[in-house]
Amino acid sequence: MHTDPSRLKPIAPGTRPELAAQEARIAAARGRVSPLYQVLLNSPPIAHGWEQMLSAVRNHSSLSAAVRELVILRVAVLNRAPYEFDAHVPHAQAAGVSQAAIDATRRVPMAVDSPWRDDERVALELADAMTRDVEVPDALFARVEALFQGQQLLDLVATVAAYNMVSRLLVALRVGH
Repeated sequence: MHTDPSRLKPIAPGTRPELAAQEARIAAARGRVSPLYQVLLNSPPIAHGWEQMLSAVRNHSSLSAAVRELVILRVAVLNRAPYEFDAHVPHAQAAGVSQAAIDATRRVPMAVDSPWRDDERVALELADAMTRDVEVPDALFARVEALFQGQQLLDLVATVAAYNMVSRLLVALRVGH
């Protein structure tokens, strides 16, 4: 982990009048223009698309909030993205995820004796496979498909994929350091 500042200068909210409407939309959706979005505003089209995609993943998912947040935490751990992990702990707690379950997401490899429910465990196993190996073994996919079908299955895979994108951008640009 580096303590260097972000590799791309953030755009401070309110400093570029042409971004005012976009900053207002981000703040309305997220409560603030976070350091991540300040960096993303270097490319207004990317910031817009990012906000649309991540809002769909976070706010319109068919997954339980607990499964969604545990998967996000796990991806952050695997990709060594502490800023993302720390940002999502309060969301996990608000979703009713226990501190023990949050702490267990930090264990690599995954602990056998973890406090997760069956659906949480298989979702986390999927997150591990997609993040570490990209390909998902057929046997694991069959276990995932037994618990998540249709929109839930797509929402789960999209959540893992989207948060791999988030954490990789954060790490590459050293956002939040």
